[in-house]
Amino acid sequence: MVFAYAIAFAVHAVTVVLIACALWCVVRGWGGLGVLLGGVLLLLAWTLRPRLTRLPNDGQVIRRDDAPSLHSLVDEVAEVAGTRSVDVIVVNTDINASVMTCGLRGQRVLTLGLPLWEMLRPQQRIALLGHELGHYSNGDTRRGLIIATAYRSLLTWRYYLAPTADPTPVEIVVNLVYLVPRRLIRGVLLILDRLTSSVARRGEYLADSFAGRAGSTEAAVEFMDRLLVAESAATTLRREANKPRGGRRGSSRAVEGAEKLWEVLATDVESVPEHEYERRRRVGAARGHRVDSSHPPTHLRRERLLTCPPVPATVVMSDEHERRISGELAAVRRLLAEEIIRDGFDG
Repeated sequence: MVFAYAIAFAVHAVTVVLIACALWCVVRGWGGLGVLLGGVLLLLAWTLRPRLTRLPNDGQVIRRDDAPSLHSLVDEVAEVAGTRSVDVIVVNTDINASVMTCGLRGQRVLTLGLPLWEMLRPQQRIALLGHELGHYSNGDTRRGLIIATAYRSLLTWRYYLAPTADPTPVEIVVNLVYLVPRRLIRGVLLILDRLTSSVARRGEYLADSFAGRAGSTEAAVEFMDRLLVAESAATTLRREANKPRGGRRGSSRAVEGAEKLWEVLATDVESVPEHEYERRRRVGAARGHRVDSSHPPTHLRRERLLTCPPVPATVVMSDEHERRISGELAAVRRLLAEEIIRDGFDG
């Protein structure tokens, strides 16, 4: 990891050098040419600057005063994970969940995809929270400020140096000039990815351990099984979004469809028989199913949990607590259901 941090600092050092060169050009002047060149370099450096993550704008922001019961549940799980709780929860229409740190003050944000939340039973939801909050405890360097911002800067360089499609003669020359730096950037990205991937995989396994500790081993394994039917859940949402209802948005029939969307989703997922889960587990193991490229294969994560001594739930959601959380999310559930019905589901 020392080499990964060295690469990240080198990437940021290039940005600093660009700023220094820009200021030098401006000071030298060169009859106005230096000012122009300096301005271009400053603009380039600005686009490559380390950018702090901002609060997501693609969902409903839920602060502590908006949903005290939901936040108190997250607080309990954070205590089990041995970390500070989140400051803000953002609920959107993704079949996913994640955590991030935003701004200079280090505001912690938990993003919950409502479709994923509605697919899960109460203890499975706690396992989900345990997994996500566990990322704050395991030192996942890919999510850290230095490496994450360096990675984004490298992606910006790759965008600038990308070859032009169907080039003119002049653009062919430019493509050739960019060939070496383009391959250099691609190589640095590959090296940085390789250096951090093992740490990222380790982080996922550790996060799974917190999922089991918070919600129980059984709930954590069931949560992973639910991930195997994520595409089926997406199909359900697309089907419901495309279903004709004979009314405009805001009409009684449209609102009724929105109210029933999550109930239909939960029913469809619950109706998946055990033998279908077993089939998907076998197919997933054969094909190396994973949530995304940063996660280890799901079957390996599942096997690791099952080979460790089973642990009971540290956090148990009571029926009353579940009802309170459901009431706090009622307005968000309606808004996001209407959004899916109005705009369709492309997850």
